[in-house]
Amino acid sequence: MPGSKLVHLDLKGAPPKISYLHELIHLFADLGATGILVEYEDMFPYEGELKILQSNAHPPYSREDIISIQEIAHSRGLEIIPLVQTFGHFEFVLKHSTFRKLREVNHCLGTLNPHSKQGVALVLKMLHQVMELHPKSTTLHIGADEVYMLGEGEESKKWLSIPGHNINRLFLRHITTVANGIRENYPSLSVIMWDDMLRSMTSDTIKDSGLVGLVQPMLWDYSPVLDVENNIMLMEKYKSAGLLQQWVASSFKGSTTVHTCVTSTQRHVDNHLHWLKVASGLSSGVELQGIALTGWQRYDHLSVLCELMPLGLHSLASCLQCLLHG
Repeated sequence: MPGSKLVHLDLKGAPPKISYLHELIHLFADLGATGILVEYEDMFPYEGELKILQSNAHPPYSREDIISIQEIAHSRGLEIIPLVQTFGHFEFVLKHSTFRKLREVNHCLGTLNPHSKQGVALVLKMLHQVMELHPKSTTLHIGADEVYMLGEGEESKKWLSIPGHNINRLFLRHITTVANGIRENYPSLSVIMWDDMLRSMTSDTIKDSGLVGLVQPMLWDYSPVLDVENNIMLMEKYKSAGLLQQWVASSFKGSTTVHTCVTSTQRHVDNHLHWLKVASGLSSGVELQGIALTGWQRYDHLSVLCELMPLGLHSLASCLQCLLHG
């Protein structure tokens, strides 16, 4: 598999002690990883009005902890890419009464109202605090997957009633606003987003949105029998839309069922073998940047824990070796 090999560190549930995290970083490097995709969620030491986002269930990592993670990673040649959700899976923000008014619909904590200027300002403030503590990071992941309730809010319904407006345009409008906001502050930063909300769109819709040149899509498929041809077609579609730089995402744990306890190594190795077929079937115009091996701790902020990190390490080792040696 060409490009980077990122291990996804999901800290939204059973976050490791910092001493164990340091050991894990060394292990990731020993196993052949080249970087870490870190999803801090409520374990990040947000400050000021954002301090409310810090976890109460266990103490969040300190600023010194975040710096130490990066120092150890860099000492082993691993790049750090922070992942901050900016649209869907926003439960850890929208569960707080302070930010309740920013929900797309009142009864759903996961989706941000895309019409709220306050919401966009909040997202950019979060991203700024994270990037400020990651001065060496050259890439940021803005999430944007599974924006389930998009279009259900009153403001959205009003906006969608205007001729020519649709859900795709509503989604793309928010993402381009966020991505442009990032570009203004960090002009040289590369931005990754999950691809699932783009899958049903035509290449012209994506091309006309202004997204090209702002983001790199990351296609995720965790199935042990993923559809190789379909994923190749998707990547070729994104290429024809002008999104040449693309990523893929596999899974080494946490994607079997919501409450799986023990990781099935074979299931995840099979997933990686299929991704190798996808990579080898792409046309030369697709610039594959690398793969992220996701390791989910829970399906979302309000869900039960699934396989814990120590139980997934055998699978991670097997999957990384699979990517290195076929």
